[in-house]
Amino acid sequence: MKLTVVGCSGSFPSAESACSSYLVEADGFRLLLDMGNGALGELQRHCGLYDLDAIFLSHLHADHCIDMCAYFVARYYRHDGGRCDPLPVYGPEGTEHRLTTAYADTPSASSMSEVFDFHTVKPSTFDIGPFTVHTERVAHPVEAYGIRVEHGGKVLTYSGDTGVSPALDELARGADLFLCEAAFTHGKENIPDLHLNGREAGETAARAGARGLVLTHVPPWTDPQVNLADAREVYDGAVHLAAPGQVYEI
Repeated sequence: MKLTVVGCSGSFPSAESACSSYLVEADGFRLLLDMGNGALGELQRHCGLYDLDAIFLSHLHADHCIDMCAYFVARYYRHDGGRCDPLPVYGPEGTEHRLTTAYADTPSASSMSEVFDFHTVKPSTFDIGPFTVHTERVAHPVEAYGIRVEHGGKVLTYSGDTGVSPALDELARGADLFLCEAAFTHGKENIPDLHLNGREAGETAARAGARGLVLTHVPPWTDPQVNLADAREVYDGAVHLAAPGQVYEI
Protein backbone atom coordinates (compact mmCIF):
# COMPACT_ATOMS: atom_id res chain seq x y z
CA MET A 1 0.00 0.00 0.00
CA LYS A 2 1.03 3.57 -0.61
CA LEU A 3 -0.19 6.32 1.73
CA THR A 4 0.04 9.97 0.68
CA VAL A 5 -0.79 12.72 3.15
CA VAL A 6 -3.02 15.19 1.29
CA GLY A 7 -3.85 17.32 4.33
CA CYS A 8 -3.19 16.90 8.04
CA SER A 9 -4.28 20.07 9.84
CA GLY A 10 -6.92 19.72 12.54
CA SER A 11 -10.05 21.86 12.99
CA PHE A 12 -9.19 24.30 10.18
CA PRO A 13 -6.47 24.61 7.52
CA SER A 14 -3.11 25.97 8.58
CA ALA A 15 -0.85 28.12 6.43
CA GLU A 16 1.00 24.91 5.51
CA SER A 17 -1.72 22.29 5.21
CA ALA A 18 -5.28 21.51 4.26
CA CYS A 19 -7.41 19.62 6.74
CA SER A 20 -7.53 15.84 7.07
CA SER A 21 -7.29 13.84 3.85
CA TYR A 22 -5.20 10.77 3.05
CA LEU A 23 -4.81 8.89 -0.22
CA VAL A 24 -4.33 5.12 -0.01
CA GLU A 25 -3.34 3.24 -3.18
CA ALA A 26 -2.83 -0.41 -4.11
CA ASP A 27 -3.25 -2.40 -7.32
CA GLY A 28 -4.19 0.76 -9.20
CA PHE A 29 -7.10 1.49 -6.81
CA ARG A 30 -7.31 4.87 -5.07
CA LEU A 31 -9.15 5.18 -1.75
CA LEU A 32 -9.38 8.60 -0.09
CA LEU A 33 -9.77 8.78 3.67
CA ASP A 34 -11.61 12.04 4.48
CA MET A 35 -11.82 15.26 2.47
CA GLY A 36 -11.60 18.23 4.83
CA ASN A 37 -11.24 21.96 4.15
CA GLY A 38 -8.81 22.63 1.31
CA ALA A 39 -8.21 18.96 0.52
CA LEU A 40 -9.67 18.93 -2.98
CA GLY A 41 -7.10 21.39 -4.30
CA GLU A 42 -4.21 19.52 -2.69
CA LEU A 43 -5.52 16.17 -3.89
CA GLN A 44 -4.97 17.24 -7.49
CA ARG A 45 -1.23 17.37 -6.81
CA HIS A 46 -1.33 13.61 -6.30
CA CYS A 47 -4.00 12.22 -8.62
CA GLY A 48 -6.42 13.32 -11.30
CA LEU A 49 -9.65 14.97 -10.24
CA TYR A 50 -11.67 12.02 -11.53
CA ASP A 51 -9.24 9.23 -10.67
CA LEU A 52 -10.54 8.31 -7.21
CA ASP A 53 -12.21 4.91 -6.86
CA ALA A 54 -13.81 5.33 -3.42
CA ILE A 55 -14.00 7.72 -0.46
CA PHE A 56 -14.28 6.94 3.25
CA LEU A 57 -15.48 9.70 5.59
CA SER A 58 -14.62 9.01 9.21
CA HIS A 59 -17.24 11.48 10.47
CA LEU A 60 -19.19 14.52 9.40
CA HIS A 61 -17.35 17.43 11.00
CA ALA A 62 -16.40 20.00 8.38
CA ASP A 63 -12.65 19.50 8.73
CA HIS A 64 -13.12 15.93 7.52
CA CYS A 65 -15.84 16.18 4.88
CA ILE A 66 -16.66 19.71 3.71
CA ASP A 67 -14.66 19.63 0.46
CA MET A 68 -17.06 16.93 -0.68
CA CYS A 69 -19.35 19.86 -1.57
CA ALA A 70 -16.74 21.23 -3.96
CA TYR A 71 -16.13 17.74 -5.30
CA PHE A 72 -19.86 17.43 -5.98
CA VAL A 73 -19.58 20.50 -8.24
CA ALA A 74 -16.62 18.97 -10.09
CA ARG A 75 -18.46 15.68 -10.67
CA TYR A 76 -22.00 16.95 -11.26
CA TYR A 77 -21.26 19.86 -13.56
CA ARG A 78 -18.42 18.32 -15.54
CA HIS A 79 -18.92 19.32 -19.18
CA ASP A 80 -15.94 17.56 -20.73
CA GLY A 81 -17.03 13.94 -20.81
CA GLY A 82 -20.39 14.47 -19.18
CA ARG A 83 -21.54 13.91 -15.62
CA CYS A 84 -19.48 11.42 -13.65
CA ASP A 85 -20.80 8.00 -12.69
CA PRO A 86 -21.61 7.60 -8.98
CA LEU A 87 -18.47 7.17 -6.86
CA PRO A 88 -18.71 4.91 -3.78
CA VAL A 89 -18.72 7.04 -0.60
CA TYR A 90 -18.65 5.32 2.79
CA GLY A 91 -19.71 7.45 5.74
CA PRO A 92 -21.81 7.58 8.90
CA GLU A 93 -25.58 7.55 8.77
CA GLY A 94 -26.88 10.81 7.32
CA THR A 95 -23.86 11.54 5.12
CA GLU A 96 -25.92 12.40 2.04
CA HIS A 97 -28.21 14.72 4.02
CA ARG A 98 -25.23 16.39 5.70
CA LEU A 99 -23.53 17.17 2.40
CA THR A 100 -26.75 18.28 0.72
CA THR A 101 -27.49 20.61 3.63
CA ALA A 102 -23.95 21.98 3.62
CA TYR A 103 -24.11 22.70 -0.11
CA ALA A 104 -27.56 24.26 0.43
CA ASP A 105 -28.51 24.69 -3.24
CA THR A 106 -28.30 21.37 -5.05
CA PRO A 107 -30.64 21.08 -8.04
CA SER A 108 -32.72 18.52 -6.15
CA ALA A 109 -32.70 16.67 -2.84
CA SER A 110 -31.22 13.64 -4.60
CA SER A 111 -28.55 15.38 -6.69
CA MET A 112 -25.67 14.25 -4.46
CA SER A 113 -26.61 10.62 -5.05
CA GLU A 114 -26.37 11.13 -8.80
CA VAL A 115 -22.58 11.37 -8.55
CA PHE A 116 -21.95 9.70 -5.16
CA ASP A 117 -23.03 6.16 -4.28
CA PHE A 118 -23.55 6.45 -0.52
CA HIS A 119 -22.93 3.51 1.82
CA THR A 120 -23.67 3.76 5.55
CA VAL A 121 -20.77 2.75 7.78
CA LYS A 122 -21.34 0.70 10.91
CA PRO A 123 -18.87 -1.41 12.92
CA SER A 124 -18.13 -4.11 10.37
CA THR A 125 -15.64 -5.76 8.04
CA PHE A 126 -16.05 -5.40 4.28
CA ASP A 127 -14.11 -4.89 1.05
CA ILE A 128 -13.40 -1.62 -0.74
CA GLY A 129 -11.71 -2.52 -3.99
CA PRO A 130 -8.61 -4.60 -3.19
CA PHE A 131 -8.69 -3.56 0.47
CA THR A 132 -10.26 -5.43 3.36
CA VAL A 133 -11.39 -2.82 5.86
CA HIS A 134 -12.65 -3.03 9.41
CA THR A 135 -14.45 -0.09 10.99
CA GLU A 136 -15.24 0.60 14.62
CA ARG A 137 -16.96 3.49 16.30
CA VAL A 138 -14.54 5.63 18.31
CA ALA A 139 -14.94 8.22 21.07
CA HIS A 140 -16.07 11.56 19.60
CA PRO A 141 -19.12 13.79 20.15
CA VAL A 142 -20.63 12.77 16.80
CA GLU A 143 -20.80 9.34 15.20
CA ALA A 144 -17.20 8.71 14.19
CA TYR A 145 -15.24 5.74 12.94
CA GLY A 146 -11.68 4.58 12.88
CA ILE A 147 -10.66 2.28 10.05
CA ARG A 148 -8.23 -0.60 9.62
CA VAL A 149 -7.15 -1.13 6.01
CA GLU A 150 -5.51 -4.43 5.05
CA HIS A 151 -3.85 -5.44 1.80
CA GLY A 152 -1.14 -7.93 0.90
CA GLY A 153 -0.52 -8.83 4.54
CA LYS A 154 0.05 -5.19 5.54
CA VAL A 155 -2.10 -3.05 7.81
CA LEU A 156 -2.80 0.69 7.91
CA THR A 157 -4.95 2.06 10.73
CA TYR A 158 -6.47 5.54 10.69
CA SER A 159 -7.95 6.84 13.91
CA GLY A 160 -10.22 9.54 12.53
CA ASP A 161 -11.08 11.83 15.46
CA THR A 162 -11.29 10.22 18.87
CA GLY A 163 -10.47 10.31 22.54
CA VAL A 164 -8.92 7.31 24.27
CA SER A 165 -10.86 4.28 23.03
CA PRO A 166 -10.52 0.50 23.46
CA ALA A 167 -11.93 0.16 19.93
CA LEU A 168 -9.00 2.18 18.57
CA ASP A 169 -6.56 -0.11 20.39
CA GLU A 170 -8.05 -3.07 18.53
CA LEU A 171 -8.08 -1.32 15.16
CA ALA A 172 -4.38 -0.53 15.57
CA ARG A 173 -3.41 -4.00 16.83
CA GLY A 174 -0.15 -4.94 15.08
CA ALA A 175 -0.60 -2.24 12.42
CA ASP A 176 2.39 -1.62 10.18
CA LEU A 177 1.50 2.07 10.20
CA PHE A 178 -0.82 3.81 12.65
CA LEU A 179 -2.04 7.20 11.43
CA CYS A 180 -3.32 8.73 14.64
CA GLU A 181 -4.78 12.09 15.55
CA ALA A 182 -2.96 14.17 18.19
CA ALA A 183 -4.93 17.39 18.46
CA PHE A 184 -4.45 18.13 22.14
CA THR A 185 -1.38 18.85 24.27
CA HIS A 186 -0.64 16.68 27.30
CA GLY A 187 -1.23 18.67 30.50
CA LYS A 188 -3.12 21.44 28.70
CA GLU A 189 -6.45 20.12 27.40
CA ASN A 190 -8.25 17.37 29.28
CA ILE A 191 -11.60 16.80 27.61
CA PRO A 192 -12.65 13.14 27.51
CA ASP A 193 -14.04 11.51 24.36
CA LEU A 194 -12.99 14.33 22.05
CA HIS A 195 -9.33 14.19 20.96
CA LEU A 196 -6.01 12.54 21.82
CA ASN A 197 -2.81 14.27 22.78
CA GLY A 198 0.63 13.15 21.66
CA ARG A 199 1.23 11.09 24.78
CA GLU A 200 -2.12 9.30 24.44
CA ALA A 201 -1.44 8.58 20.78
CA GLY A 202 1.91 7.06 21.77
CA GLU A 203 0.32 5.03 24.56
CA THR A 204 -2.30 3.71 22.16
CA ALA A 205 0.37 2.69 19.66
CA ALA A 206 2.33 0.95 22.43
CA ARG A 207 -0.69 -0.95 23.76
CA ALA A 208 -1.62 -2.01 20.23
CA GLY A 209 1.88 -3.11 19.31
CA ALA A 210 1.83 -0.92 16.20
CA ARG A 211 5.07 -0.96 14.20
CA GLY A 212 5.07 2.74 13.33
CA LEU A 213 3.17 5.87 14.35
CA VAL A 214 2.38 9.00 12.35
CA LEU A 215 0.80 11.87 14.29
CA THR A 216 -1.79 13.86 12.37
CA HIS A 217 -4.75 16.26 12.80
CA VAL A 218 -2.60 18.70 14.76
CA PRO A 219 -4.43 22.06 14.76
CA PRO A 220 -2.56 25.32 14.21
CA TRP A 221 -2.66 26.21 17.92
CA THR A 222 -0.96 22.97 18.99
CA ASP A 223 2.84 22.66 18.94
CA PRO A 224 3.53 19.48 16.94
CA GLN A 225 7.05 19.14 18.31
CA VAL A 226 5.69 18.88 21.85
CA ASN A 227 3.30 16.13 20.76
CA LEU A 228 6.10 14.35 18.93
CA ALA A 229 8.30 14.40 22.03
CA ASP A 230 5.42 13.26 24.25
CA ALA A 231 4.64 10.31 21.96
CA ARG A 232 8.29 9.24 21.89
CA GLU A 233 8.42 9.16 25.69
CA VAL A 234 5.87 6.35 25.85
CA TYR A 235 6.29 4.52 22.54
CA ASP A 236 9.50 2.82 21.41
CA GLY A 237 8.67 2.54 17.71
CA ALA A 238 9.30 5.08 14.99
CA VAL A 239 7.19 8.23 15.35
CA HIS A 240 6.74 10.87 12.66
CA LEU A 241 4.69 13.99 12.15
CA ALA A 242 2.38 13.97 9.16
CA ALA A 243 3.17 16.62 6.54
CA PRO A 244 1.44 17.47 3.25
CA GLY A 245 2.79 15.43 0.36
CA GLN A 246 4.53 12.92 2.63
CA VAL A 247 4.45 9.39 1.21
CA TYR A 248 4.67 6.10 3.12
CA GLU A 249 5.12 2.71 1.50
CA ILE A 250 3.46 0.08 3.67
